[in-house]
Amino acid sequence: MPSVTLSPIDLLFSDFSLEFASTRRVLERYPDGKGSWQPHDKSRSLGELATHLADVVNRGTTILETESLEIGTRKPIDAKDSARELLAHFDAGVERLTAVLAGASYEMLEKPWAMTRGGTVFRAMPRRVALRVVMMSHAVHHRAQLGVYYRLLGVPVPGVYGPSADD
Repeated sequence: MPSVTLSPIDLLFSDFSLEFASTRRVLERYPDGKGSWQPHDKSRSLGELATHLADVVNRGTTILETESLEIGTRKPIDAKDSARELLAHFDAGVERLTAVLAGASYEMLEKPWAMTRGGTVFRAMPRRVALRVVMMSHAVHHRAQLGVYYRLLGVPVPGVYGPSADD
C-alpha cells in the first residue's frame, strides 16, 4: 500500500473550503438595504450580523499570525448593507487565510494561542483548535443565525449541508 502524506491543512481542515462555500451562498442571499432590521432589541441588526459573519474568517488569520488576542481592543468594522460588499470582504478574508494556511506546519499549528481580557488569559489552546473553535465553529453558529433572520424576512434560505426547504 503506498504511503500518503497529507499536509497539515489537508489533514486537519479539509472541510474549510466546503464551509467557506456554504457561508458564501448564505451571504449571496443578503437582502440589500435591509441592514437595520433586527428580530429583537437584544439582537444584532441584519447588517451587523452579516458583516460579523463575513469577517469571522479574518480571525483565522489573526490566530495564525499572533500569539493572542486582547478582547475588547478590536474595533468592529462598519456594517455592510449589500451582498456585493459582504462577499468582497469575505472573499478577501478567505484569500488571506488560505495564503497563510498554505505555509502552516504541524509545529506552528500546535503552538498555543490565547484570548485575554485585561491581560489575563481566559482561554488558551493550540492554534489548530483555535482555528476550529474561534473561527470555523463561530462562523457556522452565525451562519445559522443569519438563516433564521432570512426566514423571518422571507428571504429564501440556501442549503448548507443539503437542500433547504427553499431549494
